[in-house]
Amino acid sequence: MVTVLVLGGGGQVGRELALAQWPSDTRLIVRDRTSADITNRRGVLRLVDREGPDLIVNAAAYTRVDDAEDERDVAFAVNATGVGYLAEAADAAGATLIHLSTDYVFDGTKDGWYSEEDQPSPASVYGESKLAGERAALRARKAIVLRTSWVYGSARPNFVLTVRRLARERDELGVVADQFGCPTAAKDIAGAIVRIVEQGASELGLFHLAAPDDASWWDLAEAAISQMEPPRNPVLNRLTTDQFPTRARRPANSRLDSSKLLAGYGIQLPPWRATLASISAELNSR
Repeated sequence: MVTVLVLGGGGQVGRELALAQWPSDTRLIVRDRTSADITNRRGVLRLVDREGPDLIVNAAAYTRVDDAEDERDVAFAVNATGVGYLAEAADAAGATLIHLSTDYVFDGTKDGWYSEEDQPSPASVYGESKLAGERAALRARKAIVLRTSWVYGSARPNFVLTVRRLARERDELGVVADQFGCPTAAKDIAGAIVRIVEQGASELGLFHLAAPDDASWWDLAEAAISQMEPPRNPVLNRLTTDQFPTRARRPANSRLDSSKLLAGYGIQLPPWRATLASISAELNSR
């Protein structure tokens, strides 16, 4: 029996990990922030000691990118300090720590796709806190850090759900068209983590885990709206980043090259349009 402890069970990826098809010999324990606060060192150590996991999957995170500019201490407590407590607990239990990170550790100024060899340079407090969390996780003796990009799904607040709601409410929308990334479904991330666990989490270190193809926010919005039932056809205007200012700076380029994960685990996620179609069908059926 392999015991997997999931933290952050109330978020997008945590929810999908709870719903995923795990091997029959898996004992899955899922905790959300109400039952496991990763910023509480003593509580983390007690939880891990009590459950004795073979693997700890950390999907807990502070993800309010703009609010982080004003809540630096809170963002770092969850995204960095708490990750350090999990690394400490994992080492004490002899467990492997699998930690989720983000494309926001890059400033987005590179031409082309980012690899794991590129030097991080976050342009926001959120990105800084997530980079600190990566480094805390990698201090564990057995750690896997998975950077992902533009996460969306059928539950919890995310860009796709917001665009669908606005398309029902408005006849005209403006969407940023000069930022590019790899839209990645939460359920695909969860499926990849299951496959890593099935393979014994044998390849350690830093990996990118994102859809193999890219899009702008405008592209993603256009595709999401086109798949709505009943149909909606709002005018979709292309905006520049300057026309849509935000508190935190977003990377203009969030393209993540995930070929290292393919080489190490044989995992490549499906194209984002394919997964978006299945998620849209699920949302349309509700």
